Amino acid sequence: MTQRDYDVIVVGSGFGSLFFLKRFLARSGNVRVALVEWGADRSPDEQTRDNSNSSRSLDQCHDEVGGKSWDYTVGLGGGTNCWWGQTPRFLPNDFRMRSTYGVLEDWPVQYDDLEPYYCDAEAIMQVAGAQAIEHIMPRSQPFPLPPHRLSTPDRIMAEACPEAFFPVSTARASQATANRNACCARVACSFCPVNAKFNAYNGMMDVIRDPRVDLFLNAEVRRIEHRGSVATGVVFRQGTREEQLKADLVVLGANAIQSPAILLRSDIQLPKTGRGLCEQLAYGVELKLENVDNFDGGTYTTGWHFGAYDGEHRKHAGATLIQVENHAKFGLRSEYGRWRHSLPLILNTEDIPQDQNRVTVTEAGKARVEFDDYSNYAKAGFEHAMSKMEQLFSALPVEDIVVHGQRETEHHLECSLRMGTDPKASVVDHIGLHHTVRNLLVVGSSVFPTCPPANPSLTIAAMSLRAADQLTS
Repeated sequence: MTQRDYDVIVVGSGFGSLFFLKRFLARSGNVRVALVEWGADRSPDEQTRDNSNSSRSLDQCHDEVGGKSWDYTVGLGGGTNCWWGQTPRFLPNDFRMRSTYGVLEDWPVQYDDLEPYYCDAEAIMQVAGAQAIEHIMPRSQPFPLPPHRLSTPDRIMAEACPEAFFPVSTARASQATANRNACCARVACSFCPVNAKFNAYNGMMDVIRDPRVDLFLNAEVRRIEHRGSVATGVVFRQGTREEQLKADLVVLGANAIQSPAILLRSDIQLPKTGRGLCEQLAYGVELKLENVDNFDGGTYTTGWHFGAYDGEHRKHAGATLIQVENHAKFGLRSEYGRWRHSLPLILNTEDIPQDQNRVTVTEAGKARVEFDDYSNYAKAGFEHAMSKMEQLFSALPVEDIVVHGQRETEHHLECSLRMGTDPKASVVDHIGLHHTVRNLLVVGSSVFPTCPPANPSLTIAAMSLRAADQLTS
């Protein structure tokens, strides 16, 4: 086994790792950083050619028990490759659920703490959005790019419900920039054939190619070496060979399955390590319309309805974010002349982290996901949203509401290494530092204490920028 010395080792190269590293390098001088990625370097062109974001099949990466799919990308750039570019912020009340509604937990970081970092992350990703959304998400800076063109049903809804219906904010460019083209609205966002969506290749190569960074590819981190409360480095495997890296700081940003698996293999355990893995409960729903054409918007999904998101119902039922699709997700209508009289929706409802939904490891050290079920809180949240659908979309001539079924996964792995103040009930502190190994920082959605209905990537980026500032101040 060979050994090399670094100041910082960063495990994984997705949103959490890259946004942390971008800010850390900007605030640091002559440091040596090892960036260790399990997957390969496969350009967007290669991913499109092979119709695959990931360099490894997921059955090679983890086992599943319980019948639910858990999807993610193993490769340089991580989730920046496969994501579809949705960038909602979390709402202020998402961070204070216990204080406001008496359920779940308050986060040890609040909306106001993250607001400037939300702005920084949006600037890095060149997010397109409408300033009107500040009605529910206070903003100190304008969006970098204007919003995408709304569809006809969107325009009707935005005029009728200006306090709850808004154009999406997204890292799919609404107009050409110096390094990205405008969105083509072809609904191929996981590969983005026109280079409109932010990813590591068009937005983070300055970080990856920084001369202070050594990149290790096809390198699976097997364990974090530690002595007592101090992490000393990592051991990774390339093929049959193992290599050891030493460092003063270890940043763990694999994902909410692989990060806890690494800690478990390393015997760095607290009672909640790996427990609480969850994501939103999601359903596909279609509104059949009377004489209103759809699918004339400027990107793949164009509007958000927040009418079932926040409110007193969260005391007993989860919040739901309603996403409006600008493509015939459920097919065109069959009636002559009415092919486009359809409004596809995705309803994403927050879930509760439950201990029985967890990450463990097999005897061979492979990650293993055990999933029992979504919480009754999430199921009640979906039912609450469905009970309000006629009211929420009363501005449209809705003929029928059709539920097309539960979605297998939203690709939003969260809550398996939650942050908090009590080591008995959480794993990391308000920055992301491990409660017992104090030079081990965890980044990514695994540290979320709760699972709001909004997409997590922007919040991951903002929290990672904040963590870098906290550690270098």
